[in-house]
Amino acid sequence: MKGSSYVKAGISFGTALAMVISYVNWHSVLWAAFHGLLGWFYVIYYVLFYGWH
Repeated sequence: MKGSSYVKAGISFGTALAMVISYVNWHSVLWAAFHGLLGWFYVIYYVLFYGWH
């Protein structure tokens, strides 16, 4: 696996994990989707301000 594949897999796993934990705690699909989106916003923020390594 190349480095970018590891990053993509990590981002996907982190987003899915955030959604599952959110659903288990709040029992709401909308909150789970919201927390999944927050994970992606953080990734975009990181790439914009720190660059894609």
